[in-house]
Amino acid sequence: MDTDNLSRETYKGVLIEAEKLTHDLTIHFGVLSADCDNEPEYLNKAEELAREIMQLEDWELEDLFWGEPPDKKKLNLTLQKIISNIENIRKIPINKRHYD
Repeated sequence: MDTDNLSRETYKGVLIEAEKLTHDLTIHFGVLSADCDNEPEYLNKAEELAREIMQLEDWELEDLFWGEPPDKKKLNLTLQKIISNIENIRKIPINKRHYD
């Protein structure tokens, strides 16, 4: 699936939220969509990715962000916000979400 197939709610709640911190984080959440067949699967994998990133050691963050990791506190706050957004998106029935 492509990020263009995500609802506006999911796009805003995950990708736009990631972009507020750094484009590099957005890339990781964007590439993730290629491994998904539908939006619920994407939300599951995005939540899993956010939780995994929060557990990474500093050297792993260096690798993940190509040598330029964002501030760890800001990163974790952004990831927590993304997880919260995902929880809220899941409460919206798929047929009530908005697609372009």
